[in-house]
Amino acid sequence: MIIPVRCFTCGKPLGHLYSMFKRRVMAGEDPGQVLDSLGVRRYCCRRVLLSHVEWIDDVLMYEKR
Repeated sequence: MIIPVRCFTCGKPLGHLYSMFKRRVMAGEDPGQVLDSLGVRRYCCRRVLLSHVEWIDDVLMYEKR
């Protein structure tokens, strides 16, 4: 639902990189090159950022009030 603060496998902090990654990919840059420029080299960390799906807004529709 929300981006993990750290990589599940190695524990490297990743949460602070997601907004930059998302903004640059939405602007049309290649995701692999963006990850390289952000310094994300391990494939476990790349997996966390590449496979993240934001669906928190869909879940909040069903919030009990």
